[in-house]
Amino acid sequence: MPLPFLLDEHELSAPTDPSDQPLPHADPGRWRRPYRPGPWRVAGAAVLLLLSAYLLISAVVIALAGTLAGAGACVGLAAAVVAFALRLLRVGIWVSSHGLRQVNFLRTMTLPWSQVAAVRTVQQPVRWLGLPRTVQGQALEVRRAEGGTLRTLLTDHNADFLAKPEAFDRAADVLEAWAADHRP
Repeated sequence: MPLPFLLDEHELSAPTDPSDQPLPHADPGRWRRPYRPGPWRVAGAAVLLLLSAYLLISAVVIALAGTLAGAGACVGLAAAVVAFALRLLRVGIWVSSHGLRQVNFLRTMTLPWSQVAAVRTVQQPVRWLGLPRTVQGQALEVRRAEGGTLRTLLTDHNADFLAKPEAFDRAADVLEAWAADHRP
């Protein structure tokens, strides 16, 4: 029995899901990510949430054993793991009519469209899944109006686009279109 949801061809040949498109009455000033989080990012967050569930279960067991300090430490650690997983899911590039927002794990940088000179795709060595190993690939480069570029976050080998070059091309095209439409 064929399972079309497991095939890449199904994703490419399927009509665009209406829920992917912004609603005509949607707030243009709302921050949105123009692409979906990739399977590596979602899988990493799911594993972290599973770990936090085990930590919470162990907190209950420790609390029933009578050591409230240990149970509190487990609950605190579980809360930190949940926060880590949620932040991992938010990493990426977000856009709105106000500008471009680059969300890293520890910091967020927002540039108004007036400070963005160009958004383009370049060929360069990129990090594989954010690890120190580099491979030749594509990266989305954001040039500032006063000079310099933002730190590269969107590549075809990161956790959102690994083994999905068509998805990277679509996301890069959408980000370039947002920049072209909103820059002064």
